[in-house]
Amino acid sequence: MAPPARLVPGLALALGAAGAVLGLRLLWARRQREERRRARGNGVPRVPVPVEVGSGAVSVPLLQPEEQVDLLERLDFVLRNIAELRKEVEELRSSLQRLAAEIVSEVRSHLEETQRVTRRRRFPFPRERSDSTGSSSIYFTASSGAANTDDGESEGGYTTANAESDYDRESERESEEGEDEVSCETVRTARRDSLDLVNEEETHLLLDSSLEEGLGQLLQQADRLHDGDEQEKREGFQLLLNNKLAYADQKDFVWRLARAHSDMCEIAEDTEEKRSYAYDGKEELEVALQKWDQSAECHQWYAVLCGQLSEHESIQKRIQTGYVFKEHIDKAIELKPEDPKSHYLLGRWCYQVSHLGWLEKKAASALFEAPPTATVQDALQNFLRVEELSPGFSKAGRVYIAKCYKDLGNNSAATLWMNLASELPAHTKEDEESERELEEMQSAWEE
Repeated sequence: MAPPARLVPGLALALGAAGAVLGLRLLWARRQREERRRARGNGVPRVPVPVEVGSGAVSVPLLQPEEQVDLLERLDFVLRNIAELRKEVEELRSSLQRLAAEIVSEVRSHLEETQRVTRRRRFPFPRERSDSTGSSSIYFTASSGAANTDDGESEGGYTTANAESDYDRESERESEEGEDEVSCETVRTARRDSLDLVNEEETHLLLDSSLEEGLGQLLQQADRLHDGDEQEKREGFQLLLNNKLAYADQKDFVWRLARAHSDMCEIAEDTEEKRSYAYDGKEELEVALQKWDQSAECHQWYAVLCGQLSEHESIQKRIQTGYVFKEHIDKAIELKPEDPKSHYLLGRWCYQVSHLGWLEKKAASALFEAPPTATVQDALQNFLRVEELSPGFSKAGRVYIAKCYKDLGNNSAATLWMNLASELPAHTKEDEESERELEEMQSAWEE
């Protein structure tokens, strides 16, 4: 082990002082020899002067004044070095004391953290909360603040809190307050006595059940907000974003997050903002479809987002996207034939293809060997299927039925469905556009 940094100069100084003392002794011996030789040569003996030291006596030879001055200077030098060495030793001792205090502090912190981890592991399931709105594990609260969106409107956000995390923080505070009075073993014993511990398999079942319950509450909240107005759709989008890290591996969560991106694309006014929402949602589902290819909802909302993303693209891009849209809607209907939304989306696709312009048809023929084909009758069958599965599914759906009958020359049926469409409220922007189309149809019909 290497010596501390401050110990090295102190040791060097001590060795230097010892060397100085040894040098003085050698010089002293040499001077005594010279004095004896000089005394023998001059015939004058040097008489030592007795000096009392303590209880005995020491004979000190007489020195010449020059020698005494030189000896005093050397002794003064030695004393100064000894004083400096003593100062270095004191500083070294202070440094060692500080270092020892730091080591003790670090060891204590490590032990405290180890105890906290141990205590958390003793409670593998979360404590119930009385202020939860649903799940005992996860609850949702509307934030009181407002976040500014790019279009200048304010949007509320939702946050999630985990009761288990709250309990962990409480446990840490309890540990810090009582760690000097109660040992780790005592805490473990007391908690064992106060709990009926479950085995590891039952613990995993409890955790899975709690997570599933929390996810169920979250999805219900997201569905309710999706069916609301624009502000509620924004809140639903923020709610899902806040929980993405916790549930990103859950199929039902991912397609709802993509649906929320579609909602935000529909709400946004700026073109680039619309494209950004649609693109991000489409990316979410591209990853999801690699794992959940048998999810009807993933295919359905992937088709919707592809359509939204192509709204501001070139004719060629829109035609290419049309094939992708049709492929995924067909797959969604195959997996879930009783879903009215998929039939509605297919009906819209058929209606648009049946009304392609000359330029679009030529572009499709040039790009593909088999350009998309569909008739008004195909569209009508899908829209009627929607009404069969879910009567009054949407105002826009009934307006499309009236338009199909009008195109087919069945004016009485068209009038009937126009009246039925008038009875439904407008919930979405598409419904509002259909309301305007309906008013124009009724005005033209009256003329």
